[in-house]
Amino acid sequence: MAEEEINEDYPAEIHEYLSAFENSIGAVDDMLRTMMSVSRNELLQKLDPLEQAKVDLVSAYTLNSMFWVYLSTQGVNPKEHPVKQELERIRVYMNRVKEITDKKKAAKLDKGAASRFVKNALWEPKPKNASKVASKGKSKK
Repeated sequence: MAEEEINEDYPAEIHEYLSAFENSIGAVDDMLRTMMSVSRNELLQKLDPLEQAKVDLVSAYTLNSMFWVYLSTQGVNPKEHPVKQELERIRVYMNRVKEITDKKKAAKLDKGAASRFVKNALWEPKPKNASKVASKGKSKK
């Protein structure tokens, strides 16, 4: 890359940034080609419904984010475009899926074990007969 000819149409200071951007675009293109090589139905059949929702949300968010970048390159302020509301809407659904996933991972209370802990932790007075027998045994020694 060092031998690349620097274009005179833009300042030399941003050449590294543009090269990194070009590499990133190439990586995204490779990932999209890989993703497009498998049919969506085949991919979704292998996943449970929650995972399917995650794939759909990530796909929608990625496409809208790429459109955001496209608008920026065309001189359109994406903050004033409906794509901003769409990204927010998708982000809300992503948070809902995350909450569901977190609830599944959360520790569940074993009621039987909890009741045994509480029962064993509570103090129970000894029966009167047991204390007399114990004290008689001690006095004989």
